[in-house]
Amino acid sequence: MTGRGTRGGMMIASLAAVSESTVNLMIQLFDTARGHVRSLETREPNKVSMYVCGPTVYGPPHLGHGRFSLVFDVLRRYLEWSGFDVTYVSNITDIDDNIINRADAEGRPWQEVVHECEELWYEAMDAIGVKRPDHDPHATAYVEQMVALLVDLVTAGAAYETEDGLYFSPEKVGDYGLLARQSLESLQSGARVDVDTAKRSPIDFALWKKSKPGEPAWPSPWGDGRPGWHTECVAMSLDLLGEGFDIHGGGQDLAFPHHENERAQSMALDRPFAQHWVHNGFVEVDGEKMGKSLNNFTNLIDLVDKADPRAYRLLVLQAHYRSPVTVDANSIDQAVASLERLDSFARRTSELPGGSSEAFADVVEKFRLAMDNDLDTPEAMSLVFEMVRVGNTALDSGDHEAAALSAAAVRAICGAVGLELRSADAAEVPAEITALARTRPADLLKVFSNER
Repeated sequence: MTGRGTRGGMMIASLAAVSESTVNLMIQLFDTARGHVRSLETREPNKVSMYVCGPTVYGPPHLGHGRFSLVFDVLRRYLEWSGFDVTYVSNITDIDDNIINRADAEGRPWQEVVHECEELWYEAMDAIGVKRPDHDPHATAYVEQMVALLVDLVTAGAAYETEDGLYFSPEKVGDYGLLARQSLESLQSGARVDVDTAKRSPIDFALWKKSKPGEPAWPSPWGDGRPGWHTECVAMSLDLLGEGFDIHGGGQDLAFPHHENERAQSMALDRPFAQHWVHNGFVEVDGEKMGKSLNNFTNLIDLVDKADPRAYRLLVLQAHYRSPVTVDANSIDQAVASLERLDSFARRTSELPGGSSEAFADVVEKFRLAMDNDLDTPEAMSLVFEMVRVGNTALDSGDHEAAALSAAAVRAICGAVGLELRSADAAEVPAEITALARTRPADLLKVFSNER
């Protein structure tokens, strides 16, 4: 035991020297703009800037909202756990046709609808363990900045005024359609023609909507009105994260046209926008995408009231973020049963001491290899359940040291992805193996090589 303690001390000393050097980001993610998995290259060393499109607050969040929130919460937590300084921005769209229509239908102020639904949003996010953003900018607080951006677009010849508002001309952006993986010509030929608008092309999109009597409105050079949806995120992300920020994320359904239209506005002004585009797959019920427009959504508030909220996080973790995930009573029940297996193991091992730091490092390296490979959380969770199996077998045979190793690995990995385990008295992960966990695999190999 003394020998292992000495070796652990030498290892920590070596790790201290490693931590002083610049941490290299090794994670690879699928980039929608490139169409393939590539290394995430950050604007600044050891820092990651993320913008994730948030909700339009006109109703309770559904499971699709829950999935994208969990996917990017996991990515954020993993990056932070790995030692990176993450700035996470997610907006609130608090003015929109849907908000106005609901307020009119219910005969109440639109601000009341916004306040009620935003509270529901954060109630649901808190329930499923999603960390609050560093910034949650509201569209109504950025109207002045959006108007200034639109003035620049008009000056650049990329926008034009009509009787009902201001529109953007995608033909001014040479690679428009990048996120859709289609050419401008292909998009134009397949676009639906709106007969009741003065748009020059069917793919032109609204930047500013002139207000009708009784609608909320803000002043602009084109008359009182409100901004189009596609403009708010441009103004917010560039203001809070700056040009060339690292990651722009959201659900797969946002890639086109919403994210493409954001990108187009920034490109038309020669302002570098997001460097990496990440999109998660759909939630499905009976093979069909879940969403409000299809009237098949399940209220996320109802789910967390009826089942362990952690079950949804586990279900999301067990599916690759770019693949569809089916959420129904059966899949939630299976996730709840899996959670009980994890909790039971946590209870059995809550009083065990820490295990071998070297063996722990081998497990963590496998975890990192999975997560760095396009956020392969299914592989990471398979590793967790394998360690639970190994740990339970070790406990049954009386090998408490091996069981302690498994328990430490399970706690560390679950902590990295935000999956809380419940036990009567959960043990903390020892400081030595926490330091190892936050060291890159390549550095671990260097440390071991030096000591051997």
